[in-house]
Amino acid sequence: MRRLTRACEGIDIVVHAAALKQVPAAEYNPIEFIRTNVLGSENVIEAALDSGVKRVVALSTDKAAAPINLYGATKLCADKLFVAANNIKGSRDLRFSVVRYGNVMGSRGSVIPFFLQKRHEGVLPITDPQMTRFNITLEEGVKMVMWSIENALGGEIFVPRIPSYRITDVATAIAPECEQRIVGIRAGE
Repeated sequence: MRRLTRACEGIDIVVHAAALKQVPAAEYNPIEFIRTNVLGSENVIEAALDSGVKRVVALSTDKAAAPINLYGATKLCADKLFVAANNIKGSRDLRFSVVRYGNVMGSRGSVIPFFLQKRHEGVLPITDPQMTRFNITLEEGVKMVMWSIENALGGEIFVPRIPSYRITDVATAIAPECEQRIVGIRAGE
């Protein structure tokens, strides 16, 4: 905590993007997800309060909207901590807000690079053909964060309108020649 506070000295804006994010890993390692996603968020809030930071934007996930798994639950807790932090800032010129969006297209852990890798095997594993994903480009996500830094009054959870898609549509777009094999949902999905 002390090191984080020192790192925030002289900083005006913090974008809190650190998190453990994999749904099955959260089910297997719940304490680590609580430590990182909830208590780590508390550490960011405390550091911002103690070091003169002006704006904090926390990145969240669509899985926090109605959590059915531990990952979503830890991100919902983090969201609530950032919103509530506005109640304890006192007279500081400090605003805490949250930006909540879906999967960043092509990012590490995204299904797109996974399918691109798997297409060479001729079979794409599909968890459930009815499963959908919310999709946002990296550029759209960055613009949303920048907009929230400029416009947040404090306490908001910004949720952009973004398209959703079926996992089978992505698989077909990436590798129409591949078999789509149903493998079942993972723990926590």
